Amino acid sequence: MSYSPSLSSGYQWTRNNSKYIMASSGMCSMCTEDCKSVCELGLAAVLGKRTVYPTTTGANQIASEKVYPFDYSHFNINGRVFGAQGAAPTYEDAEIYNVKLGVEYGTINPVKMALPVILPALIKLDWHDYFSGAAMAGVTCMVGEDSKSKDPNLRMEKGKVVDFPLMGEILDCFRKYYRGYGQIVPQCNVDDDMVGVPEIAITKYGAEALEFKFGQSAKGTQPVNRLKDLKEAQAKAKMGSIVRPDPFAQETLDAHEKGVCPNFYMYGRLPQWDEEFFAKRLAELRRLGLKNVYFKMAGFDPSDIERVLRIASANKVDMVTFDGAGGGSGYSPCKMINEWCLPTVSLEGKLVEIVGKLEAEGCQLPAIIITGGFASEDGVFKALAMGSGKVTGVGLCRASMAAAMSADNIGKAIKAGNVPDRFKDYGTTINDIFGDLPDLCAIYGTEARDFAPGAIGVFSYLNKIGFGLQHFGALNRKFDIKYFDKTDLIPLTPEARDLIARI
Repeated sequence: MSYSPSLSSGYQWTRNNSKYIMASSGMCSMCTEDCKSVCELGLAAVLGKRTVYPTTTGANQIASEKVYPFDYSHFNINGRVFGAQGAAPTYEDAEIYNVKLGVEYGTINPVKMALPVILPALIKLDWHDYFSGAAMAGVTCMVGEDSKSKDPNLRMEKGKVVDFPLMGEILDCFRKYYRGYGQIVPQCNVDDDMVGVPEIAITKYGAEALEFKFGQSAKGTQPVNRLKDLKEAQAKAKMGSIVRPDPFAQETLDAHEKGVCPNFYMYGRLPQWDEEFFAKRLAELRRLGLKNVYFKMAGFDPSDIERVLRIASANKVDMVTFDGAGGGSGYSPCKMINEWCLPTVSLEGKLVEIVGKLEAEGCQLPAIIITGGFASEDGVFKALAMGSGKVTGVGLCRASMAAAMSADNIGKAIKAGNVPDRFKDYGTTINDIFGDLPDLCAIYGTEARDFAPGAIGVFSYLNKIGFGLQHFGALNRKFDIKYFDKTDLIPLTPEARDLIARI
């Protein structure tokens, strides 16, 4: 069988004409001359290079459609009936609500989180509620790369950003609700770094942390964007972006005048960062006031994973997030989403091996986060257990944004007097229907009743994740997540047994 999808795709709105598919190519076994369907081949025949990327990107999220042969479903969760780790073995102490979920990380500036969860980098859709909800839940969140392109009021002089008002708005979404837990972390790619986004974020807008992005599971290279015309191409080139063909070259201008100029594309630069770069760059930024440093990494070659962790150790990086195949993105090459990178469960297994090796050498390592396709508390528990103390937390990106968007839509409907049928049994107002709003009021007071429904939704979703984790912790008689380990997992397949034995 093939694990890859056919030439039908939810993020291209393409479909095969026949239910009979050739597994190796994804094509219909019989491809007819008068086919009325549009599969990926037909779409590419009309739209060409742009179909390397999703054609439906915009107000949506996109994730892998590949069925991986090995994932966390290959494990069940163990359970125990004797003893209590992390609590006194009494009825009063050894109970679900006493399972401790908080974590702390940081090499120079400690950061506490109320849950072993982060919200990975994103800057689209309902990002206001995504960041606000993270602060309410007490977890760290990251701001997606190239956020400068979202700001119509961005100003640049001599190739450097000098005014970036959107950055202040982004950071304030979190800071407004900050309650001593978590941190908001702007992410920087190569182009962001080259035009001075780190400096402006720190010195003008008070950012205390930055994440340097090497890659993610859906996008190991940097993005390519088709530009609509010469004017836009020249504007992007003036901002320091790589644009091909060169929109200022005379031969390009001549071709444009004759009507034979090819399409313009803007390319993101690939990281060329190394040990020397980070030793110098992080020292510069720390002198400006940077308190915490994060890396974003994917399931690259294991030698690259180890090298990044060594760089992180040498430079007192606080956290590295590793993103495995099966996760999602807003805009990544279609086949890269499906066909590259270590699947998350395999990536975590390799990470545990590498971390164990580096710890044996005496390396002081950053917090490790695993992400890529998680949405429920069972997956979070399995990832923490597999990490056996070497994995600090789990990233919940697309799921948290789905919570924000759903709650926002439902909240608008309730306010308009159109309570969705699914929720009519719970009442007629947001106060009645949003079940964890009392928990939020317990933290912030009655003003929480006026919080944005989308942000309440993120808090409520993460509240559910935490409560579910407490159940699984108590099930294994472990009342602090630091005790979760691989013995809490039951491998169901040979691949799962081999992985557990190896780590």
